[in-house]
Amino acid sequence: MLHGPHAVHEQIAGELWNAKNERKPIPPISARYPYFTAQDAYIVQRELRALEHKDGAVHAGYKIGATSVAIQEMFGVDEPDFGFLTEGMLLADGASLDPERFISPKVEGEIAFRIGADLSDPRTTAADVLAATTELFPALEVLDSRIENWDIAWVDTVADNASSAMAVLGKGVPFDGRDLAAETMVFESGESVLTANGSAVMGHPAESVACLVRILASFGAGIGAGDVVLAGSLAAAIDLEPGATVRASFGSLGSVSLSMRNTCEIERR
Repeated sequence: MLHGPHAVHEQIAGELWNAKNERKPIPPISARYPYFTAQDAYIVQRELRALEHKDGAVHAGYKIGATSVAIQEMFGVDEPDFGFLTEGMLLADGASLDPERFISPKVEGEIAFRIGADLSDPRTTAADVLAATTELFPALEVLDSRIENWDIAWVDTVADNASSAMAVLGKGVPFDGRDLAAETMVFESGESVLTANGSAVMGHPAESVACLVRILASFGAGIGAGDVVLAGSLAAAIDLEPGATVRASFGSLGSVSLSMRNTCEIERR
């Protein structure tokens, strides 16, 4: 491992920053730096976050990824990762997205938490998370890898902010003790319909958030009061194509949708 911020970390963070802004993906980091460890990847992510904040981004929370078997199998990873969210990454229900903002986007259906108290104890449990939760949101997370052809190993996605691009949040629902493991989701885009329930995310979405707290604690960090946390996809991600409308409908949390504009609509403007 390269200890602490290093020229290589800063270089890769700069490459990822440019890839996002220019929509030109870069070769896999794992292939070019086979010695890269998890800590190296998170250092790159931290450097990338610093570039975002220097550009005016404001912290909004976190996402935890690779929490369900469907996603782990889809991307060939076997342990959760996390990324950061900024206010500019969070959009309202019904958002219409510009396809020219992305390289190769995908979308997932998730449950998002609003956490009302600081959580940073390495012994944090799902019960602790639920005790601190003030509201829940039906959510769609848009993924977009800045790595060529989604050719990612675990360190690639971690360095690339867990492949996150943005999230669309539905109307917030006060948390009232409802059983999130039993929460159902119907995830629709065109003729594709996927169904899942909350238990697909590490047995319970709050366990996923607790896992995130424990990971953050290992870095001397934590979830802050007011943070939004995307708890992970209940089903497999699907490609987000121009002209598509995507909806996730939950049993008790309501629904959330987004659409991707057609390229021809962009050209007419």
